Amino acid sequence: MRELFDSLRPSLRLAPASASATADLPIGVAAPTLRAPTQVRIGPVTARVALAVVVIATFLVVATAAADPSVLVPASAETFPNWEAGPLHDISVRLVTSPHIVGLVFSVLLVAMTIAWLLVIASVRTFSMRTIAIVVVALHAILLLSPPLQLTDLFNYVGYARLGALHHLNPYAHVIRQEMFDPVYRFTSWHSLRSPYGPLFTAFTYPLGLVSLPVAFWTLKSVTVALSLGFLALVWECARRLGRDPRFPLAFTALNPIFLIYAVAGFHNDFFMLTASMGAIALVLHRRGGWAGVLLVVAIAVKFTAVLLLPFLLLAARDRRRQVRLIVGVVLGAIPLAALSLALFGLSIPNLQQQSSLLTDFSIPNVVGLLLHLGGGTPWLLRIATVAVVLVVAHQFWRRQWCNGAGWSTLALIGSLAWLVPWYVVWLLPLAGLGTSLRLRRISIALTVFLLASFLPVTAQYMAAHNVNPLNTAAGQASMSLQDRLAH
Repeated sequence: MRELFDSLRPSLRLAPASASATADLPIGVAAPTLRAPTQVRIGPVTARVALAVVVIATFLVVATAAADPSVLVPASAETFPNWEAGPLHDISVRLVTSPHIVGLVFSVLLVAMTIAWLLVIASVRTFSMRTIAIVVVALHAILLLSPPLQLTDLFNYVGYARLGALHHLNPYAHVIRQEMFDPVYRFTSWHSLRSPYGPLFTAFTYPLGLVSLPVAFWTLKSVTVALSLGFLALVWECARRLGRDPRFPLAFTALNPIFLIYAVAGFHNDFFMLTASMGAIALVLHRRGGWAGVLLVVAIAVKFTAVLLLPFLLLAARDRRRQVRLIVGVVLGAIPLAALSLALFGLSIPNLQQQSSLLTDFSIPNVVGLLLHLGGGTPWLLRIATVAVVLVVAHQFWRRQWCNGAGWSTLALIGSLAWLVPWYVVWLLPLAGLGTSLRLRRISIALTVFLLASFLPVTAQYMAAHNVNPLNTAAGQASMSLQDRLAH
């Protein structure tokens, strides 16, 4: 285990003469003399077997989900058309019919993928960049064939698009329930929730509201998978620009089981935000602060959480002239996006308030509130968590380490969320992989394991069997009541 954590150190280490630069490589400065890192004692055969396990387990999950209705695909028991199941539906054979056994097998596969991921990142220097790239592309091709796993967010995106473009109702002022005779309605989940998604993403999806549901479904799936690959290409480019071995940050991010099964196979819109924000980082590293500011605004207009990156991009820009260009880019980029939002949605804004007040069983505030006997994730505890995020951002900005600081601040943000779902860890993974903080990488691994364990089907089965309910508090009951109202 110690060798595993040692392998998480920067893949390319600086020579002693350049020790002062180990926090973050200065922008525009050539990479210093590098020395070979200590090798991890994991043989190439074990490493390749681990990589194969990631691919095979991913395929098995997708094939099982595509075969027939199951607990892997929400609402599939009510409706599961061939266009949703995908092309593997006709060739996959369902070997297990019991929902309990399917959940158990899915849990075992995720555990196997997690162990394999740890072995791969511990031995990543035994692989060529070409091998890693081929595996990443192959995994995305497999996941493209999958029906949406675990949640129905993709259909909610299409539902809001049809609400606005087809039914001419503002998705920030109206709810999906008002299109209950639309064919998308039976696939959606948040029927009484006004859209919490950013105006740029909502505007992007409007054309999908004018085409058939299968066409919208496959278009959004394809774009999401393509953006995921683009995002990973930008991670590679940022590592190269920083003078670091790109194999580690790429494997650390792209082979993470949450990244694959929950983020990519869930077809979440986080990749619209992540691609833009990682593009902003890449542009800053290429000394193009103005365009970096524009891309950052694009990311914010998809998901407001991307605003957290702004102070650290200012640090990465280094000198005053580039920082001014970055700010100008932000301002100039915000003008047309604000005009677009006003034209389409008027003064209505995304509904972040309701969603942010919901609790998941194992969100950090709820867990802390239970451990300290404070009644779970109470509103005042959530406010304290928000203040803590601001303090962490200020502290990290003061330390002036842009990549590590952005990573720690993102970790604080994830830890403050009342509604914590597994794929939010994807916000953190590239920053931890590109940064130089070993502690941040360890915590990223621990967070991955924690989120997987929290959302495994066997965990829910165990809790139900033993009458364990982390939301059995006043705050939790209020959250479940609100969630029930928003879903109906």
